[in-house]
Amino acid sequence: QVQLVESGGGLVQAGGSLRLSCAASGTIISNNHMGWYRQAPGKPRELVARITSGGSTDYADSVKGRFAISRDNAKNTVYLQMNSLKPADTAVYYCNALPIGSLGYGYWGKGTLVTVSS
Repeated sequence: QVQLVESGGGLVQAGGSLRLSCAASGTIISNNHMGWYRQAPGKPRELVARITSGGSTDYADSVKGRFAISRDNAKNTVYLQMNSLKPADTAVYYCNALPIGSLGYGYWGKGTLVTVSS
């Protein structure tokens, strides 16, 4: 059974930083394309950043230069370092694991709330 557990969310002032973690069990993250998504109230879920099984990364334009995704294969954990946070970054952040070759939506965590105050 695949489980993804996010942590690290919280309340931060604009300009501050947070690091989110996604601890995986039941799967090996290097066998997946791992992604961070977010969903703000009243808005659809959107991709924030992803790292492929081969280590390539890409980011939403809105977070380029501020966020960084990384993974620690030994800990089976994916991270999202978020710097220069803005109120517009306020959302629930979800971790996603998409197995290599999968045509589905993969696995999701329950999310962690990030609130950025102005």
